[in-house]
Amino acid sequence: MTRGGTATWEDHRRAVERLRASYAAIPAGEPVRLAKQTSNLFRPRSATTTAGLDVSGLGGVLEVDAGTRTAQVQGMCTYEDLVDATLAHGLIPLVVPQLRTITLGGAVTGLGIESTSFRNGLPHESVLEMDVFTGAGEVVTCRPGDRLFDAFPNSYGSLGYATRLEIALEPAPGHVEVEHVRVDDRGLLAKAMAEICATREHDGERVDALDGVVFGPGEAYLTLGRWREGPPRDPSDYTRQQIYYRSIQRRPRDVLTTHDYLWRWDTDWFWCSGAFGLHRPLVRRLWPRRWRRSDAYHRLIGLDRRLGLVDRLDRRAGRPQRERVVQDVEVPVERLPEFLDWFDEHVAMTPVWICPLVARRAWPTYPLEPGEAYVNIGFWGTVHVGPDAPHGPTNRAIEAQVHALGGHKSLYSEAFYDRETFDRLYDGAHLAAVKAEHDPDDRLTSLYDKAVRDQ
Repeated sequence: MTRGGTATWEDHRRAVERLRASYAAIPAGEPVRLAKQTSNLFRPRSATTTAGLDVSGLGGVLEVDAGTRTAQVQGMCTYEDLVDATLAHGLIPLVVPQLRTITLGGAVTGLGIESTSFRNGLPHESVLEMDVFTGAGEVVTCRPGDRLFDAFPNSYGSLGYATRLEIALEPAPGHVEVEHVRVDDRGLLAKAMAEICATREHDGERVDALDGVVFGPGEAYLTLGRWREGPPRDPSDYTRQQIYYRSIQRRPRDVLTTHDYLWRWDTDWFWCSGAFGLHRPLVRRLWPRRWRRSDAYHRLIGLDRRLGLVDRLDRRAGRPQRERVVQDVEVPVERLPEFLDWFDEHVAMTPVWICPLVARRAWPTYPLEPGEAYVNIGFWGTVHVGPDAPHGPTNRAIEAQVHALGGHKSLYSEAFYDRETFDRLYDGAHLAAVKAEHDPDDRLTSLYDKAVRDQ
């Protein structure tokens, strides 16, 4: 692969051959995992000494066609590199997940989302064609309507790994004007989101991007993004001392470059960088800018998980044991107020991110009603629960409430379902049938084992 996140088709051919060879070298019965340095998953995994799949040459952009507004992209290409390549042609992916190091293949198999999802759906809905390396050791080309293609979203590697994807693109704005609208009544908040999803307008003006933040029971904001032509005048810069999420409460209107808008949440990992002191001006000035990135914070979280530093400090201070509550859930837009009220009473974690989405069609392994508005609610932190923390009482309660409201939960983090419930919610029988077709020797770990049993 050449520098700059690009790759040639010959690079790609050789990379796929290395992938095949690394797969063949993994003994039967040993877990099959990617040998990659970064991850945006929050699930613990059982230890293994087996070498992983060699995906080292599958991280580039193969081709951008400005005429057809499409791109040929390798599966392990990060959105950071993908956006750099497409912006050079005045284009962007239809949905760009919030964090730079999310890979295109990861977003498709693991359900990415962002502020354009209310009009463009989820990342897998802009995929036109895909090559999947399956458990049979084969590369299968599939398209919308094929059983493998349609079951792939939300399969998290249980059906294989995308090596190449052809995706649709859209024109990139010259810059983005942002409006933060305060809507404290939760019924009105849900109504406003539903209306924007239906009309793609607010107060008679087009809306191109939509998300929001709930800061507490009486304070919530919708953030409306509008694509504008030409370079911006005096755009804000939230990669330095200013913090984006705080601007939502302080600045009714804002202007960002397209690049900075797409990565506005990455610099501070939404608001989670505050756990490392980065919301303090002195710490922020001393912290190198190159480390103000979600992947840097994720590595620090992994280090703490291995060393147990926070748990030790809690024990020393006499605080109850923490339960990690890192989840994204979707509920129908009309049930948003009910979920937020329940969440305030039972979890009391703030802020939370809200992002509407409308699926374009039905997908069996994540069955959202096509054309209906849902709201993704993201919350990431810990709660003190005491000795029951390892059993996940808060997470279990969230799972029950989400599904009581007709919603679903993403599986990038910990899950606690029993097998029967899991299969009912995520179409386990259909997924197993597709897996048996493309992984007859059952070499790849099943979705339930990955998501719930930590294998």
